[in-house]
Amino acid sequence: AATFERRVLRRAAEHHYLRVRLELPDGGARPNAAQFKQLVVTALRELHGEVGAALPVDVLTYEEKTLSAILRVISSGLVKLWSALTLLSFYQNRRCAFRVLQTSPFLLALSGNSRELVL
Repeated sequence: AATFERRVLRRAAEHHYLRVRLELPDGGARPNAAQFKQLVVTALRELHGEVGAALPVDVLTYEEKTLSAILRVISSGLVKLWSALTLLSFYQNRRCAFRVLQTSPFLLALSGNSRELVL
C-alpha cells in the first residue's frame, strides 16, 4: 500500500519575486527605470513610513514599453510591499494603479505564464 506524506516548507526561500504592471489610464509620460524604483519606494514610505522605505526591494527587470517589472523582496517584506503597491493611487498627480500579476518564491516560475501559452 502506498503512503502519502505531505511536506510543507515554511520560510524556505530567502526572497520572493513579483511580476507587476503599472497602469496609467490617461497615458502621458512613462517613468524610466529609476523613476519606477522611486515610485515603489514612495509607495512603501506612504503606507509604512521610513521603516517601510528601508525595505530592500530590487527591480530586476523593467520594460518601459509595457510598464511591467519583476521585483525582488525579502520574504518577510512581501506583505508590506504588496499592500503598499496595491494602495498607491497617484503618480505625478495622475491616477495610477499597480497590478500584481504573479508572485513566487522562485524566479524561474515567473518566466512563463500558463494563461498566455499559445500552442
